[in-house]
Amino acid sequence: MTRAGANQPGFAARQLEFAAHIRNPDVNPVPADVDSRRMQVYVDLFFRNVEGLLASAFPVAKAVLGEQRWPGLVRRFLHRHGCATPYFLEISEEFINFINGLQDPDVPGFMLELCHYEWVELGLDVAEDVALPDDVDPAGDLCSGVPLRSPLAWPLTYAYPVHRIGPAHQPEAPGDTPTHLVVYRTADERVRFMEVNALTQRLLLLLDGERSGAEALAAVADEMPHLERSQVLASGMELLERLRVAGVIVGSRPPA
Repeated sequence: MTRAGANQPGFAARQLEFAAHIRNPDVNPVPADVDSRRMQVYVDLFFRNVEGLLASAFPVAKAVLGEQRWPGLVRRFLHRHGCATPYFLEISEEFINFINGLQDPDVPGFMLELCHYEWVELGLDVAEDVALPDDVDPAGDLCSGVPLRSPLAWPLTYAYPVHRIGPAHQPEAPGDTPTHLVVYRTADERVRFMEVNALTQRLLLLLDGERSGAEALAAVADEMPHLERSQVLASGMELLERLRVAGVIVGSRPPA
């Protein structure tokens, strides 16, 4: 009697042959005794599924690379990158990890930041809601109180102007100044993008749940002595209120 599981080593090897050919049919031959036409069905189905998923997550990146370079990049991703997750929703993050380690003169230097910028929309769209502390007052004082940035508001800084990149605009080098963006999900479940200046970005990063609005603005003024301190404090309060109206700030807590 054949012992149960006795064929597992051979079966596993067969699976690896199938997977190797499906991931890169140009390098790995069709497994022995398998009809090449039937195998091509699996090859095409696998590539189309993953390419379609990546194209929906990174439409600008695909448009920039075009129909000549994009399929080759996806094929290299399938062949070279060992994904750490089996979940389709996380494949776009794996693609970013792949781009991060890629050395390819045909791939523009801005591609990593562009892909991250495009992924952020998906990341926020599927992010789970985070319960706010019980003592948060949506209409609370943003000056003496402790402003709370929405957990679904992400301040991001890029070397390239990623929000302007497209087939007709492909910068060869980073911008003269960093690009500061805030990407956030609103109460009606829409993902919004906001370009901000360095002062606003620094202020948002200083809203760490410990400082009052006045303390955060004072810290910004200390870090940016080239700006008029009184102007930073005055305009900063208006800025905090605008951020609350937009939904980037969800309210304030009483000071400790």
